[in-house]
Amino acid sequence: MINVALLSKWHVHADDYARQAKDNGQIKIKVVWDENVERGQEWAKKLAVPFEQDLKKVLTNPEIEAVIVDTPTNLHKEIIILSAENKKHIFTEKVLAFTVKDCNEIFDAVKKNNVKLMVSLPRLTENYYLYAEQILSEGLLGKLTSIRCRLAHNGAVPIEGSPNGWLPKHFFDKEECGGGAFIDLGAHPIYLTNRLAGPVKAVTARFVPQSGDEIDVNSVAIIDYENGALGTIETGFLSAGSPFQLELYGTEGALLIEDNKIRLKSKQLGEGWNTPEALPAALPLPMEQWVNSIIEGKVPTITENDVQGLTLINQAALLSQAQGRRVETAEIFNK
Repeated sequence: MINVALLSKWHVHADDYARQAKDNGQIKIKVVWDENVERGQEWAKKLAVPFEQDLKKVLTNPEIEAVIVDTPTNLHKEIIILSAENKKHIFTEKVLAFTVKDCNEIFDAVKKNNVKLMVSLPRLTENYYLYAEQILSEGLLGKLTSIRCRLAHNGAVPIEGSPNGWLPKHFFDKEECGGGAFIDLGAHPIYLTNRLAGPVKAVTARFVPQSGDEIDVNSVAIIDYENGALGTIETGFLSAGSPFQLELYGTEGALLIEDNKIRLKSKQLGEGWNTPEALPAALPLPMEQWVNSIIEGKVPTITENDVQGLTLINQAALLSQAQGRRVETAEIFNK
């Protein structure tokens, strides 16, 4: 059993990770800490475990072997490095950090202290993504020329009793979040397109805030890839009924994924659209991969490149929006 501390219920997925931990036969939740004491006490009571207000006591407790981090994103670097220095394995919500430099400092601390770090990028384990990867590797699309991914929801659409919609109020705090829809929900299209299209050369972004808020609620980025392909990433908190869409276009065909509907057209398969008879088996979710890396030494399929690439796009997109220009990723690496 891996004895785990839950660090904060700030993120909307914190309950999901607590449930995954409880359902995993090799994890035992031992304690809750939260920067918001009242919230943490309520969560600990719900989970029937102790609440500890002092983070240092949690991280220096020899009984605790690992932590699940759902703190505000601006606390990630400090808390994750402290956890690593106290020899705790770390599972954390995305994004890992706001800058590539901070990501690299975290990676260094993790390696120095020989602990396992997992960032939750769950769509890299889904069968539709694995199918898209397979189609590309088999050359059925020819040379990839364009990729588009959209993921949006209605979290900021005002509802009765809540002018910000169903998202928690702190999701509109730029200091804590580092941004809005793009850094949060847009993370999924970013890491999917990064993996499928390859290294990124430049980013051009346009973020639209909601009236009175500093954070973006409707966002688009155009990505220039080193292989010459163009990418479009779309996300937002103001879209009711918006389906998940992943589209790949190449010199030999096209692959269109919309929620559970998948269509493939390839010159190599004749005329017309094809629907796959079966999809690849999904991979273990990030938390299971994390546990397997700790107990069995298995190498996760989610890599440092995936994690750093997510931050890279966000950092470049923020700079692009702020300065109204196309940002070369070399600028970010040279900072």
